[in-house]
Amino acid sequence: MTPTRDVVEMILEDHRTMEDLLRLMRSTEADRQTALHDFAHLMIAHGEAERASVHPVLVSFEDADTVEHIENAHLETVKVLYALLRVREIGSAEWDWRLQQLASATARHSDEEERTLVNKRRSARWSTRCGRGSVRTAGRNSAQVTPGRKPTC
Repeated sequence: MTPTRDVVEMILEDHRTMEDLLRLMRSTEADRQTALHDFAHLMIAHGEAERASVHPVLVSFEDADTVEHIENAHLETVKVLYALLRVREIGSAEWDWRLQQLASATARHSDEEERTLVNKRRSARWSTRCGRGSVRTAGRNSAQVTPGRKPTC
């Protein structure tokens, strides 16, 4: 049985993995298609888990505008991700432009979460833990997604 993990640890791990995958997508020496695929799986699972297990807790002590802003930052990132997924040629000018948009949207998303969710949790205003069987790990365990390897979701 997997021990429970703090949701903050999981959010931060996802954000670092996303940064690593973006770095691989920039590299002409990496398997960019696999990195994009892994990133897409991770971003979707990350958002679904947060909406199911984190946002309901966050709304109890944060104003609705802040929660909506966090959700919109995630949706913006997903829209940009879909645009990159539709690019036909990896390494083309369009790929590079869309990848830069994705990197910027992901940075904004991570910044929003880390300045709100993570800092609120660190200040001990709320506590959420996730373990096997929770919403967070039911579809994907973030520890199982590593750059260059197909995620287990």
